[in-house]
Amino acid sequence: MKTNVLVAILCLALIVAGCEGMNRMQKGALGGAAAGAATGALVSDNIWGVLIGAAVGGAAGAAIGKHMDDQAKELEQAVPTSEVQRVGEGINMTFASGLMFNINSATLQESYKDDLRAAASVFQKYDDTNILVEGHTDDTGSDDLNMNLSRQRAENVANFLAANGVDRTRLQTKAFGESQPKYPNDSDANRSKNRRVELAIYANDDMVAAAEAGTL
Repeated sequence: MKTNVLVAILCLALIVAGCEGMNRMQKGALGGAAAGAATGALVSDNIWGVLIGAAVGGAAGAAIGKHMDDQAKELEQAVPTSEVQRVGEGINMTFASGLMFNINSATLQESYKDDLRAAASVFQKYDDTNILVEGHTDDTGSDDLNMNLSRQRAENVANFLAANGVDRTRLQTKAFGESQPKYPNDSDANRSKNRRVELAIYANDDMVAAAEAGTL
């Protein structure tokens, strides 16, 4: 685990140093990922690991990045209640669980479904991406309860997106319970931020092939 984290931090540092075309927000997002890794939150199969692992690099990577710039702007406009960050050649999108679900519930709130439909419409437009949906909780409650809750929430978000036109084969879900906090669980405000659903949006094989062929 420690070795994987150190390798991931090094990869992030090299990406930040080497991507001259990145804007400051993108570099900042990667720097934040490295800081998160230092606390043990970065593993190979989570959001950051997926976005690092999906990087193509070179001219093809730059083309993918430009494509993702456009999608990120549309997602920000479509879902202003979410946090959208460009990370490397992909996008990290975070939903606050407090807006999506009642406490200790995995049932989507009716009031948030319009925002998810808006996100789904953008995902339909950019159909050459894959989407990883992650569920996270704070540290209140048992480990088993938190793992099950985060799993159900991630699956319900993925199922809702699929029901609203996003090809289900593009969607993958993972649950981490309380194991990957973004902030210390030392206050109600920080615990609220740790209760979240995150998405990693990255190029699928068709987009990579188009970028490498210069037709993206």
